[in-house]
Amino acid sequence: MERIVGTVARGLRCPIINRGDNIEDIVVESVLKASEVEGFTFNDKDIVSITESIVARAQGNYATIDHIAKDVSSKFGEETVGVIFPILSRNRFAICLRGIAKGVKKVVLMLSYPSDEVGNHLVDLDMLDEKGINPWTDVLTEEQFRGHFGYNKHAFTGIDYIDYYKSLVEEYGIECEVIFSNSPKTILDYTKHVLTCDIHTRFRTKKILKANGGISVYSLDDILAESMDGSGYNEDYGLLGSNKSTEDDVKLFPRNCQPVVDNIQHILKEKTGKDIEVMIYGDGAFKDPVGKIWELADPVVSPAYTPGLDGTPNEIKLKYLADNNFADLRGDDLKKAISQFITDKDDDLVGAMEAQGTTPRKLTDLIGSLSDLTSGSGDKGTPIVFIQGYFDNFTK
Repeated sequence: MERIVGTVARGLRCPIINRGDNIEDIVVESVLKASEVEGFTFNDKDIVSITESIVARAQGNYATIDHIAKDVSSKFGEETVGVIFPILSRNRFAICLRGIAKGVKKVVLMLSYPSDEVGNHLVDLDMLDEKGINPWTDVLTEEQFRGHFGYNKHAFTGIDYIDYYKSLVEEYGIECEVIFSNSPKTILDYTKHVLTCDIHTRFRTKKILKANGGISVYSLDDILAESMDGSGYNEDYGLLGSNKSTEDDVKLFPRNCQPVVDNIQHILKEKTGKDIEVMIYGDGAFKDPVGKIWELADPVVSPAYTPGLDGTPNEIKLKYLADNNFADLRGDDLKKAISQFITDKDDDLVGAMEAQGTTPRKLTDLIGSLSDLTSGSGDKGTPIVFIQGYFDNFTK
């Protein structure tokens, strides 16, 4: 029978994960049970994708604001600290800011504008044009910013993040001065001791700060890169990728993930006889067209994956073939010609006209985004995503 369905992504329900649970056994059992209940079989190159959250929960990779404060204090001492380029997020950064504030004597909070790194807007870009403000050159104080733009609440959360972040710092009796700039060097006019909180641009930011007189320069991946008094930690990403757990705790990005995916793959091979790929995923990378927010607040989409998920797609654009190479064909003749072209395609199509318009991004970034959209971030209860047919094409 002719195959009609291509890629299928299933969100799988599993037990609520607690600290100390064996995540590998739970994932395998959940996948096998889903197969039994739903009646699907396993194939080589199927994919099991696991959200980073349940891996970190099972690991017990948590820390408190006191742990954050102790690490920050050990790095900055009694200095005034510039906290620059944080994303605007109650879940991602607010609790980190509380820990930072608790560990210093004064904070100069420098926010990028009109939006943060992942697209959360403080002010509409059109308003900058109306006021004649150039975000690449103009540095604004809090008073100047309010004078130009007033009070603006986030479109989705209803939060005025300027007041909110300032209040979190002042909660501990710490002075907080707020400024607005997109140049890392601006903060050096206020203090030479800087904690840069950007995610994907942090290496460039640190380089600029150190080259222009920064004395103590750290980024969020330097905070809780090692355990503080028995806390959780992440040697690669520190506080990056962390989420609010309680009012006083954060769940960190999972650590030592490669053995987890490798062992799950090994057990599934024993149970199913198939070579199933496994990955752990965090935020996908896609932009909301209304709120203009990029989802990618984690340092990477996938902290660990099995070798079969390495690389990028090597695909042909079907509509290009239909409109160009085989424009004179129709029906079965067209299908056969395209199928043969795909069968004979080169192993590397970079630069080929037939591949233009395809998606030459990392497989793990693409599959992680698919997984993130499938599982959602709310109450679906499907932190495991089982994907079939992802590596298939028009010919199979």
